[in-house]
Amino acid sequence: MFDKCPGQSSRNIKVSIHICPSCGQEVEMFSDELRVKCSKCGKFVIKEKIPSCIEWCKAARECLGEERWQKIQDALKGDKDGTKRK
Repeated sequence: MFDKCPGQSSRNIKVSIHICPSCGQEVEMFSDELRVKCSKCGKFVIKEKIPSCIEWCKAARECLGEERWQKIQDALKGDKDGTKRK
């Protein structure tokens, strides 16, 4: 286990392009942001799904431990293919 999550480092921030649902303008959103204001119409663009660090962080397996990490990965795969596990 880590004292501080290595995924919180600002060096790991990524950018993605989202489309404003109000006007169709492309807006940049960084991975640490949940919403950004559209520069064209001023409306907020909100991420549809907030990804869990388990989905993208390279240190997640070590943070969680192998068994717990694998169970979560299996559950995430079930969500993606429509066979959500209980």
